[in-house]
Amino acid sequence: MSERPNDSGLTSGDPLAPAPDAPRHESGLPGYEPGAGYSSPPPPGAFGAPSQTAPMPSAGRYQLAGWWSRVGATLIDGVIIGIGTLVILAIFGGVFSVGFFADEDTGVVAVVVGLMLGFLAVAIVALLYAPLMMDRTNGKTLGRMAMGIRVVRANGQPITFGFAMLREVAVKALLFGLAGSLTFGLANLADVLWPLWDDENRALHDFLVDTRTVRD
Repeated sequence: MSERPNDSGLTSGDPLAPAPDAPRHESGLPGYEPGAGYSSPPPPGAFGAPSQTAPMPSAGRYQLAGWWSRVGATLIDGVIIGIGTLVILAIFGGVFSVGFFADEDTGVVAVVVGLMLGFLAVAIVALLYAPLMMDRTNGKTLGRMAMGIRVVRANGQPITFGFAMLREVAVKALLFGLAGSLTFGLANLADVLWPLWDDENRALHDFLVDTRTVRD
């Protein structure tokens, strides 16, 4: 699996743009080499080269993260959310179990209501965990911090709470959750494995929101 930046098809300002020491023609356009199929300097846009009206790409600031580091970050975040789930359910279950002091029937109803509210709280926390963390750290969660990686946008813009909600909740949780339920999990499996053969180590959800996972 390659971890080298690939600038094909990337937009101006892409954090994976060519590094400053990339081959340059006398015209100053990065990525152009004599004999590469052009008898003259390449036209604007070739090899990711910006046109005269486009800003110069920010060059080579990041290196693509490997597949195992992404998997490790996901597992760590899953453990963190799992521990939080147990704590929340224990708190709600303990608080509502006081109904047993009245009578057994009331206690059972109270515990059921408490667990329902606990699961609702867990769902809210699980959905907001990644967006809140990514907004505060510009693309990182606790799992990504531990693995030394982060998510970046291809246009160079910061990771905001709204964008993180789009990526983590609307696309990863809801869209791929629905697709996974309709395909017996095959959509989720394809999403997880796709970075193994993509030139830029992208998962399927990265294509939809134009993001990359890079080394921090």
